[in-house]
Amino acid sequence: MIDKEGYRPNVGIILCNSRNEVFWGKRIRQHSWQFPQGGINHGETPEQAMYRELMEEVGLAAQHVRILGRTRDWLRYDVPNQWVRRDWRGNYRGQKQIWFLLRLTGRDCDVCLRASTHPEFDAWRWNDYWTAMESVVDFKRDVYRSALTELERYLERDATRKHGTARLFGQVHHHE
Repeated sequence: MIDKEGYRPNVGIILCNSRNEVFWGKRIRQHSWQFPQGGINHGETPEQAMYRELMEEVGLAAQHVRILGRTRDWLRYDVPNQWVRRDWRGNYRGQKQIWFLLRLTGRDCDVCLRASTHPEFDAWRWNDYWTAMESVVDFKRDVYRSALTELERYLERDATRKHGTARLFGQVHHHE
């Protein structure tokens, strides 16, 4: 489902733990780290798509998280031509995303990268909320910064926020 401007509706997920560190997933067989994201199916709300993608990519259900906030408007990025499927060329420009900020209320061991038959990630880690973006594909970096900037205020409002020093690089969890 592509809109008239050439953007596919999508959701992005910033999942944070009790220390306000954020979940980063490593794309299978790539040295590229990203937040969970995925398309919104016909008839789905952004929130329904977010919960579906969270289960498919991270193995977490609604009872494992609490929504802290979401972006007010769509954030867009254009995909370079060489990344566009041949049959989409000419009418596809990129993604438009609603971003959600979630608090993990479950445990690290609830994360399961093999929850779907087509896993997206082969490792994951917790990182500081504002970490370097070098490992994110360059055409997504501005949207990541915009989403993190807009949603950061919800962390300050979250009454369960714990203070502590966030590690720059957390332990990487590999799936065997």
